[in-house]
Formats: sequence, C-alpha cells, structure tokens
Amino acid sequence: MLGLDTNVLVRFLVRDDEVQFDKARKLIKREVAAGRRVFVSQLVLLEAEWVLRSRYGLPKQQIVEVVSGLLDATDVQLEDEAAIEEALFTWKDATADFADCLIGARNRRLGCRATATFDAKAAKLPGFTAA
Repeated sequence: MLGLDTNVLVRFLVRDDEVQFDKARKLIKREVAAGRRVFVSQLVLLEAEWVLRSRYGLPKQQIVEVVSGLLDATDVQLEDEAAIEEALFTWKDATADFADCLIGARNRRLGCRATATFDAKAAKLPGFTAA
C-alpha cells in the first residue's frame, strides 16, 4: 500500500494543475493495477478538507461529497473509516468544523467518555463537553 500526501490527494481531486494531476492519476492507477490500494491517513484527510475549504473555497456540501466519494472508493483505504463516516454524518448538520467532528468520533472509538473543548461550536457536538 502506498500512502498519499495531501498535495497529491488535493491535486488529484481538484485537477487544477494538469501535469501534477496526471502524475497523481498515473501513480494511483499504477497502484490499483498492481492490486494495491492507496492510503489516506486522517491527518491527510483533515489537511485536505482545510485546503479544499480555505484555498479552493469549496462549499461544505461539495466537501462532504468528496469525502463520501473517498469512503466509497474501493481503491482507497482511509484510516479508521468508521470514525470518518461518523464525523461526516455529524458534520453535515453541525456548525462545528470537520476536524472537531473527526476528533470527537475518533476519541469515542478510542474509548473516551467525552472530549473537552473551549470551542463553543464543538461543545454542542455529541460527546463533547465544555472545558
């Protein structure tokens, strides 16, 4: 399995640089042709969400669709897919950031009874408590 860095994943997703998009596409295609999946860590996913939102101005719904597409892709393995699915489900209707939703989901899966935060929006999420 080959892990992808954020810049490779984002370039593949946004296709704003044809040379780098083509390199990313060929790299992924080569791995899949060899019977291997590419790996996207939660760190890369969080960074990619931030870049898509802040740099490219993608609206939340479009980012939800991108992450859902990655979850559905058979040639991509995401780190702790269950936590990502939970975070995505929560984030759809939340005012909190995707990162907070993922932190809460991941902490629950790791056995935390709650996640303490100073963030007022995150404190409204299930499983969070105001610090």
